[in-house]
Order: sequence, then structure tokens, then C-alpha cells
Amino acid sequence: MPVNLSPPHPSSLHPIAGVRIGVTSAGVRKVGRQDLTVVLLDEGAAVAGVFTQNRFCAAPVQVCREHLAAGVAVRAIVVNTGNANAGTGEDGLARARATCTALGDLLKVSPESILPFSTGVIMESLPSDRIMAALPAAIAAAKPDNWALAAEGIMTTDTVPKASSVQITLGGRTVSVTGIAKGAGMIRPNMATMLGYVATDACIDPSLMKALALELAEGSFNRVTVDGDTSTNDSFVVIATQKAGHAPITSLDSAEGRALRDAMLHVSRTLAQAIVRDGEGATKFITVRVEGGRTPEECRLVAYAIAHSPLVKTAFFASDPNLGRILAAVGYAGITDLDQTKIDLYLDDVHVATQGGRRADYREEDGQRVMKQAEITVRVVLGRGHAADTVWTCDFSHEYVTINADYRS
Repeated sequence: MPVNLSPPHPSSLHPIAGVRIGVTSAGVRKVGRQDLTVVLLDEGAAVAGVFTQNRFCAAPVQVCREHLAAGVAVRAIVVNTGNANAGTGEDGLARARATCTALGDLLKVSPESILPFSTGVIMESLPSDRIMAALPAAIAAAKPDNWALAAEGIMTTDTVPKASSVQITLGGRTVSVTGIAKGAGMIRPNMATMLGYVATDACIDPSLMKALALELAEGSFNRVTVDGDTSTNDSFVVIATQKAGHAPITSLDSAEGRALRDAMLHVSRTLAQAIVRDGEGATKFITVRVEGGRTPEECRLVAYAIAHSPLVKTAFFASDPNLGRILAAVGYAGITDLDQTKIDLYLDDVHVATQGGRRADYREEDGQRVMKQAEITVRVVLGRGHAADTVWTCDFSHEYVTINADYRS
């Protein structure tokens, strides 16, 4: 069961002017499954993407990078679930490109204006014929208010669809931001087996979109980890349709730029945290906060060492305050001149360790009280400086093994 995560109510998701979404069944892996989603963009939309750093990246990731680099305005996105089209070589690339050509022909736009995305089983041939046959039905189903349906349509091992939406005022105009994401396993920064799409009707200089996408990813999807595995298909796309009617934002450091960035970061971070809350087999949502570092980078080293440790994550599942595992992770994180006598460790409000050892008045029953909670904060103070950073993770349960052992069956 997901940790304090409920499905979004469709009425809470604001339509984005200039975006229409259609969802249908293509029979990619399971008959009757709503597994094909198209996102249709009006002319003039600005689009940027951030993709996996896994060198064995999937065919659709390669095609998306090619199409964005070509500089052709993006007019549509096509997403299939059930098959990742990864580890499929030249045949996978040909099938991804054929899908783009087919959708481009139906929309009367160039194939380069289509971005393809796939998620699901790796090293199986993409049934592109089924996908292409279902494209007309997806286009016919396209509506502005289909965000909730799309959030459900892109799921794989997710148990809950993930979506978020906010509105702000810029230049006297109401601006909407809405996003969806999928992901539950193979989740590790840089990014993960996740797909994320955040759209706004804000008016923004297209030259700012790449920097905006990178900043949003860095503050959200690159701060979560479920199991430490970086997938082949990670993709995060940011869309601005330019329809809100306010004066265009020409700097992310302007008041309007900061307001838009904050709103989009809120949506992105909500989606990223929802992925952790719905992590495969997760029973607990864990915030790892590292403070007192010399740089944010070394704080992240420590935070990820804790968040990735199977020993730490299984201890959280068992509600076992075996907290030496956390200190061990701090020690092997990679800070070579770390002084253990300056480290403090907290579980929520419980001060566990100080000056290199167990705090004199720490009681194990206090640690266990915190470990039994569904939401837990681990706070480490390094005593080296003033930098800080945060990542979000979950525990490891028996169910994680079951899900991944049975994934292809």
C-alpha cells in the first residue's frame, strides 16, 4: 500500500490551455489495458526535457534527444506502457521512429515534432504495429481535462496514479501548472524509471526552458530514490504553451520567473515524492536531511549513502532502531576527512548520537517509537560547515522482492 498517498481527484487537476490528452488501449502487453497516451500541443508551445544518464538508454530516449536537438517545435507526445523499447538495438530505434512518423502523418506535422516515450519490460520488441493502429482512437479521445486518465494510463507497477496541479497569478492573469508522473521501482537520481510531464500555460521565453527543466529536475526527481537503480527510460518533460496572456517571462530570476519556478517546483516535487510514497512494497516514507556540510554536494553524498543502503532500509521496514547502520553509511559516503566526533544523528525529535557515539540519554524505545511511524525524518549534522540538502526514500519490504521477482510473469 502506498504511504499516505491517494489517487488525485480529476476535478483538482487544472486543464492547460493549448494541451489536449487522449488515452486508449493498444494491447501493448495486456488486452484492454489503457496503455497508450497522446499529448497534443497547440502551435507555439515551448518544450524541454531531461533524460536518463544511463548509458544503456532506451530507443525512445535516443529519439527524443534527436528530435529536441533538431530544434523543430514539439507538437505531440506519445507514451506507451507495458514495453520499454530498451535493449532493442536498431530495431527499437526504427520502431520508435515509425511511431513518430505515423502520429506525425495523422496530425499533419513532421516526425521530428513528435516525442516518443515508453515504459515497461526491457529487451522485448516494441509492438509498434499495435501502437500505430491505436493512434487514431487516442487522438479522437483527446480532451483538455484528461490529466487524471493520463496519470493512470502511464502506470506500470505503480499502485496509485500520480498528478498535481496549482494555480498562481502572474501579471494579473491566472496561470495553471499541472503535472503527472509514473514510477515505483528502478528509482534512483539521474533520473529513474520514471516518466514525468509538467505543463503550464505561462508565457516564457523558449530559450529559458532547458534551464528551467534542469532546475526542476534537480530539485525534485533527482532527490528521490527507491532502490538505487537508474533506469534506461527516465524522462522529464516541461511544457509552456504561452496561452496565459501575461507579459512573457524573460528571466528566471525576475519576480515572475521565481514565482513560476516555485509553482512548477512544487508540482514536480509533489510528483517525485509521490513516486517514493508508492515505491514498490514501500511501507514508510523517509526524509533524509543532511546539514552542516561544506558543500551541498557532500551533503548529498551522505544522504544518498543512507537512502540507498539496503541495511538501513530493511531496518526501517522492521521498525528496528539498529542505527549504527546509518552511522556506517555516513562513514562510507566518501568524505575522506570526515570527523566522526562532530557528527550528530537525529530521528525526528530524538537525538540519537553525538560526538562519535550514542548519546547518553538516548533510549532505544524512543528510537523504536519513531521507526514505527509511517513518515520518518533522519537528520544528520556533519559539523563541517553551513551547507545542507535533502533526499526522499522509502523502506525495503518483502513485497519489493515479490514484485520484482514476478514482474514479467
